[in-house]
Amino acid sequence: MREGIRTYIMVDHIHTYDDLPVRIYSELDEERYEVRKIEIFKDGSIGYAYDDVEVGPTGLGEVPVPPLDEIAQDPYEIFFPKEITKAEFEKIWNEKVVKGSV
Repeated sequence: MREGIRTYIMVDHIHTYDDLPVRIYSELDEERYEVRKIEIFKDGSIGYAYDDVEVGPTGLGEVPVPPLDEIAQDPYEIFFPKEITKAEFEKIWNEKVVKGSV
């Protein structure tokens, strides 16, 4: 099975809500659908999702993730999105999900 082109992003979300993540990491497929996601909350707790697995309040998006410039221009929220490397994403995934769930 061919994996295809993947994109990795990190989005900082500036807000005062306790129930929304302050940082989101996503692995996107070639159509920009989320494949894996990690959400970090203000209190340090995490949620993550992949395949049919959802931990905490986190789930994979049902629509493609918009381009980074569109995320940054959201008129209702303050987001700071950026593309990261596969290695950066895998490091966070391994720290927060693989090692964190053992």
